[in-house]
Amino acid sequence: MSGEGRFVFTPAALRSLQLDEDMLESYKRKRQLASGYMLTKQARHRVGSDTRSCTFVRPPALCHDLVIQNALYTGDVEAVQRFFPRGVTSNLIIKPQGGDMRWVARGEGLWSLTYEQELTTPLHITAGRGFVDCLSHLLQRGASVDLAPGGNTALHEACDSCQSQCVKLLLFHGANANAVSEDGLMPLHMCTRPESLECAKYLLQFGASINRQSLDEDNTPLHVAAQNGLLGHVELYLNYGASLDKKNYDHVTPLNAACSQPQEKKDLERYTKVCEVLLRAGASITTEDRDKQSPLHMACKNVNPDLVDLLLAHGASVNNICYNGDTPMQNVLKVVGYKTEHQPERVVRSLLNHGSLRVWPEALPKVLQYCSVSPRTIEVLLNAYDRLKITDNWLKAVSPEIFAEHQGFYESLSYLQNTPRSLQHLARWNLRNFLQGRVHEVVPKLQLPTFIKNYLLLEFRDYLH
Repeated sequence: MSGEGRFVFTPAALRSLQLDEDMLESYKRKRQLASGYMLTKQARHRVGSDTRSCTFVRPPALCHDLVIQNALYTGDVEAVQRFFPRGVTSNLIIKPQGGDMRWVARGEGLWSLTYEQELTTPLHITAGRGFVDCLSHLLQRGASVDLAPGGNTALHEACDSCQSQCVKLLLFHGANANAVSEDGLMPLHMCTRPESLECAKYLLQFGASINRQSLDEDNTPLHVAAQNGLLGHVELYLNYGASLDKKNYDHVTPLNAACSQPQEKKDLERYTKVCEVLLRAGASITTEDRDKQSPLHMACKNVNPDLVDLLLAHGASVNNICYNGDTPMQNVLKVVGYKTEHQPERVVRSLLNHGSLRVWPEALPKVLQYCSVSPRTIEVLLNAYDRLKITDNWLKAVSPEIFAEHQGFYESLSYLQNTPRSLQHLARWNLRNFLQGRVHEVVPKLQLPTFIKNYLLLEFRDYLH
């Protein structure tokens, strides 16, 4: 260690840190170029075609006054009006205190930690926090509406924080609805929460492009809405002519995006509704991403039973294989242990009823080991076979804790170790084997009592016989 909390690095470490420093400097130059572009654009806007006007626009001043910053961050409209009276520019650059810590070279092979701070403006601060009165006053004092010293315009900030009235006000004062941020995003791409629906409506009314893609990931606004399960946004964008089958960088369509987004149990219903709207509008059920994962692959991986049923009803293929060699059935079985609350047994049953390939019998003990926390999943899988060669290894695959928790079911499994399946089950197996992948279609049409139909469709009974 040397003085002032600094220390000398080894040559190898210095080379690595120098690379980080070079990347940081490149990032800063990119931001400065973006900022310079926005300033030049603003100058052109102010000057227009009148060559007799002043062709030089003074760049915004850097504001260090904490009193002014505090007034902006707290939305104190009276203070803002005092600090920005008529004739005083509101185009200020503010460097907030704090930020992320980064290593910065100080010369002579010494590095020290310092804060990397984002630049902002009074317009960004008030728009992002919903201080409409303060924002209105700044705009009336000539604030540059498309200035972006930190990479985003104030319109981006307002959309990101779902401040619809601020979005409306900025657009009325000429904000560019298609402004591209330093990260390659338009304001519509920033509408990622249900509360941002009004923001999206205003943007579209003021000419936002509905199919323009982000620079890095090639996402359209519809991709973003589908990824976030935003039903209202999806319906809105489709009404404005959003493309259903445009692919992003990973060859993902909006439908694929909705199916592949990780989903908590509370989110399953809204993602299903989003996919229902997309399918009703004509989204392709067969489009695969770069890894050959179909929407059904993804829905199974996320264990969304209603979505799986929806996709199967629209003709999704149950036995397509992705680049990893996995079918939709394998996708769901891999995550059963983590998604028991999602009812994985329903997904497995639907796939089998639609003709999914069964698990190779020799692999069943391994499946039992990983899926034993969901006895109903095991029940459905085993009821797809007419005979089972159960050994002691099967029972050892179930931990004592899980066996005790689901004792009735696993005792019924142990009884089958030296006992053939019941005649009732064998009759079911023969009929299902005859129908193959048409079970889901034919059985409901048979003139049979409901309880027999349910039995043929692998209804859960919580024991094996």
